[in-house]
Amino acid sequence: MASHHSASNAPMAAYLYVLTLGCSGLAWEYLRRHPDYQRGWQQRRNRAQQALAWGLRRWMNPYLDAREVHPVWCHNPSGLVQVIPDLDPPTNATGFMLWRLPGQKELILDGRRILLASTSGAASFQLSMAPTLADGMAFLYAVRPCCGAEGSMKVLADLPTGAGPGSGTDPGAARHTVRARPGPAALRELHTLQALDASLAGGSIRDVAVALRGEAAVNLDWHADGALRARIRRLLHRGEELMRGGYRRLAQLPPIEQGRRRRRT
Repeated sequence: MASHHSASNAPMAAYLYVLTLGCSGLAWEYLRRHPDYQRGWQQRRNRAQQALAWGLRRWMNPYLDAREVHPVWCHNPSGLVQVIPDLDPPTNATGFMLWRLPGQKELILDGRRILLASTSGAASFQLSMAPTLADGMAFLYAVRPCCGAEGSMKVLADLPTGAGPGSGTDPGAARHTVRARPGPAALRELHTLQALDASLAGGSIRDVAVALRGEAAVNLDWHADGALRARIRRLLHRGEELMRGGYRRLAQLPPIEQGRRRRRT
């Protein structure tokens, strides 16, 4: 995968989109780096069912990052937004207008439901659409009352309610939204992915440190038992763990069974 993350000295600017990703997008970023997944994707025509083993309902191109791919996980995300018909709409109800939602859209039929995946810049979202929902129909957003609902409610607040070009809204307003400074968790994901890429490209631990901190900083603070070396080791261990199965936690997938047969009762 030389086109996306083979250079051990890839600039941090190439990873800034990671700061805007949710759990599903982060899970994809770790999975797509797995060498076995890359080989499986190349042979997908002969092994179509193998995608399920990775937690995906269908193969996704590992050469594309989370800005370009909407992974369809086998398990329903707990905070997935559902769009359903409003059976008792008010007289001024707004109709659902699929193609006026922002971003580049893709409709996905996974055998159980219709998913709408949309990407706008570095941000992306998914909606589950009821089969009975028609364009222009009065609608409701439905979210399960669970721990994942907070992110979904933010998605809902940012989505237009079907207003079109003549609604008086500024179509460029979203491009000028001021975003909050990324928190420590988002920065950790950025650094983890950057360190993982440098390692997958064949870099040593010191090479990884240089990719993250720069040559001058590493020359000043590189010791066998130093704090910088220990931090890089932790990042590499974390990245490997997430790539080799830990991504399933981010995607809200059940863990992989360890192979021990269940005792018969």
